[in-house]
Amino acid sequence: MSAEADWVSRFADEVIAEAERRAPGEPIVCASGLSPSGPIHLGNLREVMTPHLVADEIRRRGHEVVHIISWDDYDRFRKVPAGVDSSWSEHIGKPLTSVPAPPGSAYPNWAEHFKAPMIAALAELGIEFRGISQTAQYTSGVYREQILFAMRERERIDAILDRYRTKDKPAAKQQQKLDETDAAAAQAAAEGSGAAGEDDGKAAAGYFPYKPYCSVCERDLTTVTAYDDDTTELSYTCACGHSETVRLAEHDRGKLVWKVDWPMRWAFEGVVFEPSGVDHSSPGSSFVVGGQIVKEVFGADQPIGPMYAFVGISGMAKMSSSKGAVPTPADALEIMEAPLLRWLYARRRPNQSFKIAFDQEIQRLYDEWDALHRKIGDGTALPADVAAHGRAVGTASGPLPVTPRPLPYRTLASIVDVTTGHDEQTLRILRDLDPEHPITSLDEVRPRLDRAERWITTQVPAEQRTRVRDEPATDILGSLGEGDRESLRLLLAGLGEHWSLDGLTSLVYGVPKIQAGLAPDAKPTPELKVAQREFFALVYRLLVGRDTGPRLPTLLLAVGADRVRELLGG
Repeated sequence: MSAEADWVSRFADEVIAEAERRAPGEPIVCASGLSPSGPIHLGNLREVMTPHLVADEIRRRGHEVVHIISWDDYDRFRKVPAGVDSSWSEHIGKPLTSVPAPPGSAYPNWAEHFKAPMIAALAELGIEFRGISQTAQYTSGVYREQILFAMRERERIDAILDRYRTKDKPAAKQQQKLDETDAAAAQAAAEGSGAAGEDDGKAAAGYFPYKPYCSVCERDLTTVTAYDDDTTELSYTCACGHSETVRLAEHDRGKLVWKVDWPMRWAFEGVVFEPSGVDHSSPGSSFVVGGQIVKEVFGADQPIGPMYAFVGISGMAKMSSSKGAVPTPADALEIMEAPLLRWLYARRRPNQSFKIAFDQEIQRLYDEWDALHRKIGDGTALPADVAAHGRAVGTASGPLPVTPRPLPYRTLASIVDVTTGHDEQTLRILRDLDPEHPITSLDEVRPRLDRAERWITTQVPAEQRTRVRDEPATDILGSLGEGDRESLRLLLAGLGEHWSLDGLTSLVYGVPKIQAGLAPDAKPTPELKVAQREFFALVYRLLVGRDTGPRLPTLLLAVGADRVRELLGG
């Protein structure tokens, strides 16, 4: 397979070569960073899926590799999301692990509440990783030497940052820009770390890359006023009115500002591969500046870091976790199987945006997925498609769970729509789909059946759900002309002989052909297609009271032959 055909293989080649150059024989480190400042959504999942796929390919090739996820749970709490009591605003500025969890949560703090569903989703997706809590790293003193070093090198860091600062703004406006972090952070939260919008450490008393959390109010509304390199004494004031001096060699309630924190971690962890969102990749952004800092200050190399594009949702604007109510990986896994969700990320290069369907488009998406599976089976799939499919259905550790009899998603959705999830009725219809190879247990079509049922019940508006008539529409039946009556007679006469999905498909398309004096297998003409649409609309009106509905053969199976005869006047 050519490198151009498969982006994962191409990055794996680069990362292995770079790792061998840096530290031959050492485990290769790929990294992601997630801020549990709110729901960790499907855009954030790209931050994880991109290095996961590359790390998994490296592992398949026999190399030792670790995928770390840095939980940026020591970031400041920036904003009370919609739907949460406004009293939570008193916690703005505290570390996420010091903020109480949302009302009713079983978790000890805000960060753990939002980490938990993501961890569960990653397990279902087959993603192996080593999680690192930045709260634990900072408060246990793991980074103490790195912090002291950054403070000693603050003039060099300041000079690097100064290359990217806007020169022509008055000082007041520049300070205002530094203070207005929340809007930038909200944008940054859409991709990668919520810390990306922090100020860079510039203050009236000079430049200090470390920002303490206040020992009284616990918030980061602090300003460093002095620092002594010899004693490591750091003085700060807080907006709450508290002032104090601490010894930084012993102080564990603060963190490096983001544009220094990120390159410090690259050096500390030896990261070889870490992607970043578009907000981190523009001129002057944290990835670009971090590349200078990690090299010139920490003496290490910047990771290979492709920019990844946004992930959207069908019918929704670009996701931003600051606005709330954005779909998460857990939400997606309720309506689609894990291999399909993996495939959406594997088949697109990181810099290609794409959408995840929560609307009717999910049916077409599943059709495309099933068609790819068939092409792979008969050897007609393109190499890049084979690679993406292989990365979707399993990892280096083995295959992901699959549905034993993967019936079309749209068929399953139609059935559970009509049966409202009634197991016995559902199984009856499934048996009739293919009488020669009947499905004898719902377990044969799970978990896909459960995903389709969940989609119907949570994503399809009530007015679009299918409701079969309780009684025949006598007014419509009484007003029919002879041609319509004849079409219904032909349909009812053929039910017994054609009672299977394929048989009913031939029957419903064949009735207008017979009426037109054509053979049942005749190719459709434009006039015939019009007649077929009119015939289908008539049957839908008589069965469900509107002109459209689930695929007609599936609907007929779902309604059952006896009730079809009753409702169609037979």
